[in-house]
Amino acid sequence: MELFLTSRELAQFLERSETVGRGEPLRIVDADRFREGIVDSLVWTAVFGDAEVRDAARRTIREAARELGILPASILPLYEARGRGEVDGFSVPAVNIRMLSYDTMRAALRAARSLDAGALIFEIARSEIGYTDQRPGEYAAVLLGAAIREGWKGPIFLQGDHYQTNPKKMKEDPDREIAAIEALIDEAIPSGFFQIDIDTSTLVDLSKKTLPEQQDANCRYSAVLTEYIRRHEPKEMPISIGGEIGEVGKENSTPEELRAYMNGYRNRIGDLRGLAKVSVQTGSSHGGLVGPDGTVQRVAIDFTTLERISKVAREEYGLAGAVQHGASTLSPELFGQFPQHGCAEIHLATEFQNMVFDHPSLPYPLKRAVDRWVFTNMIEQKKAGETQEQFLYKNRKQAIGPFKEQFWNLPVGTRDAIADTLEKKFRFLFETLRIGGTRTTVDRYVRPVDVFPPAAALAGAGAGYVRDDEAGD
Repeated sequence: MELFLTSRELAQFLERSETVGRGEPLRIVDADRFREGIVDSLVWTAVFGDAEVRDAARRTIREAARELGILPASILPLYEARGRGEVDGFSVPAVNIRMLSYDTMRAALRAARSLDAGALIFEIARSEIGYTDQRPGEYAAVLLGAAIREGWKGPIFLQGDHYQTNPKKMKEDPDREIAAIEALIDEAIPSGFFQIDIDTSTLVDLSKKTLPEQQDANCRYSAVLTEYIRRHEPKEMPISIGGEIGEVGKENSTPEELRAYMNGYRNRIGDLRGLAKVSVQTGSSHGGLVGPDGTVQRVAIDFTTLERISKVAREEYGLAGAVQHGASTLSPELFGQFPQHGCAEIHLATEFQNMVFDHPSLPYPLKRAVDRWVFTNMIEQKKAGETQEQFLYKNRKQAIGPFKEQFWNLPVGTRDAIADTLEKKFRFLFETLRIGGTRTTVDRYVRPVDVFPPAAALAGAGAGYVRDDEAGD
C-alpha cells in the first residue's frame, strides 16, 4: 500500500483538473474520482511523506474536505441544548483511534452513515499522541481523508482527550507542565480540535479534610486552562471544554464532589464560558482489568451514581451531563444502560486496539514481532507477580508507533477483514448508545464554519504530549 506522492506528482495533481489555478482555492470537479482514485494516496502521503510534501498533502485534504462540505466543528451548541433539557436520549460516543487509523475511521464513519448518526466524536489523548505516533495535525488529516472517502457530509468532531496534568511534574515545576499542555492546545486548535478535555483530576488531594479543599488544585488549574482555551479559540467556533472530578480507576465519584469542583471552578472563571461536561469515575478503568490469562475481567458500573451526577450537572450547572471513561472493554449488555441513565458522552478506545492485535487475519509473523518488541523494550515495566499475558496486554500499545507503517502496509484483504469486524462493532455501539438518527439533531444546533485557512493548519509539530501516564481508555 505504498501510496506516496512525490513533490512533483503532488504539484502536477494540483495543476491539472482539481484546481482553478495556482494559488486559488481547491475545486473538486469530479468528486467520485477524487474519492476513489486520489484520497488514499493523499492520506498516505499526509502520514508518511517527507515534511514538505506531507504538509502539502494535509492542506490539500483540508481544502478538499471543505469543498465537499466536511468541516471540523464544535459540538458545544448541542451540549448546551442538552443542558437546557432540549436534547436527551442518547450518549455520544467519543472513539480513540490508535492504530490502522485510516481503515478504522472509515469503518466508524460507514457505520455512522448507515444509521444516519451525526453525534460522534473522534479523539486522541495526550498520552496516545506519543505511543501511537499521531500528532493532532496528522490525526485530523487522516480523519478528514476518511470522511471524504466515505462520502461524509457536514460537521466532524475532533477532540483532545485527557489533556492531563502529570502530578509528579506538577510538584517539580507546575509552570512547565501547564506550559506543555498549553503548547498542545496551541497545536490542536488550528488542526480543527474544537473539543478539549482538561484533566487535572490527578491533582485531587484526598488527604484534605473537606471536599472543596480536596478539589482545590483541580478547580484552580481547570480554570487556568479554560481561560487559556477561551483566549485562543476561534471566536466563530467556541470550543467544547470538559473537566474531570475523579481519576479513572480510583474511588467512585459523588454528586457532592461535583458540586465542590463546579463551585470552586466557577468562582475562579467568573463570567467566562465554562465547561460543557464533567468526567466521573463509576467503577471502570482504562484498558480494563486484566486477568492472569490476559483476558479482560468483568466490572460493575455504578449506573445509579452516573445518573445522579448527570442530573446534578444538568439541573444545577447547565452541563450536558456526566462523561464515562474506560468503557470500551465493558460487557456488551451494559452499553444500553448509559443512555438510559443520562450519560452525556462515553469514551471508547482499548477494545478497537484489541480487535486489531487479536484479529485472526493479522499475520502471525507481525504479531510475534510486536510481542518480541514489547519484551525487549518494555520489560522494565513488568510488575512483580504479573504473568506474561498480563504484561503483554498492558504494554503492547507501546508498539503501535514503532510498527505503525507495518500495520498500514498490511495486504488489502487483511485490512478489509479487520475493518469489516470493526464496522460491525461500531454499528453495535452506535445503535446501543442510540445515536442513530442524530444527524438531524446535530444539524439543528451545529453550524460549522471554516475558521482556519488550510495553510495554517495540519502541520503538527508541537511537543505537549507525555509518554508515561495512563490516560486513554
